[in-house]
Amino acid sequence: MNPIQNEKTGIVHIFASNNNTIILLTDSTGAETLARCSGGMVIKTQHKEGSPYAAMKVAEIIAEKARANGIMNVHVRVRAQGGIKPRNPGQGAEAAIRSLTRNGLRIRTIENVTPVPHNGTRKKKKYRSKKK
Repeated sequence: MNPIQNEKTGIVHIFASNNNTIILLTDSTGAETLARCSGGMVIKTQHKEGSPYAAMKVAEIIAEKARANGIMNVHVRVRAQGGIKPRNPGQGAEAAIRSLTRNGLRIRTIENVTPVPHNGTRKKKKYRSKKK
């Protein structure tokens, strides 16, 4: 048997907006939360919660808790705000993924799960494009 198949697998959900980065570690089904952390839990200044440094520190805490639970392989799901708001993740997403690999977790897949509306509600005026 392959020793990699015997190791536990988890899912890391990364929500990266411009103002904050929230990381959630769940089991392989996604039903049970094993650990969660956000930029506000590691950084005291509010305007730096969404920075790459804060995301790196949050990912270090999550990787430590994952190793404590015996999880070595993870699937990463990156989410931006979505809906009528920006659909590209904030600057903390890439730093968090890089930090997870540096702290000994093997990343199996990276998936973008940003919600995209299928012609839902009307956007706010500041998000509507100006036609010429």
